[in-house]
Amino acid sequence: MSKKNSKTLLGYIVNNKMKKTIIVSVNRIVKHKIYKKIIRKTTKLQVHDEKNIGKIGDLVRIKECRPISKKKSWILIKIVQKTKNL
Repeated sequence: MSKKNSKTLLGYIVNNKMKKTIIVSVNRIVKHKIYKKIIRKTTKLQVHDEKNIGKIGDLVRIKECRPISKKKSWILIKIVQKTKNL
């Protein structure tokens, strides 16, 4: 993908137990085709995190890239909002 056409999304980290990989939950709102009701849909994406800086609960911006592995074709751009540590 070229830099101009790559998608960027916002989502929350839900898992960071793998090396250099995080799982990000991306929410979107769609309207049902027939009933016209608004539905919230969630997609979980595997994202490449080179420096292992993502923590569970962080709001992150991710970008589409070439396939890194079988299920990973997104990379972490930046952490928009850190979660508060207890």
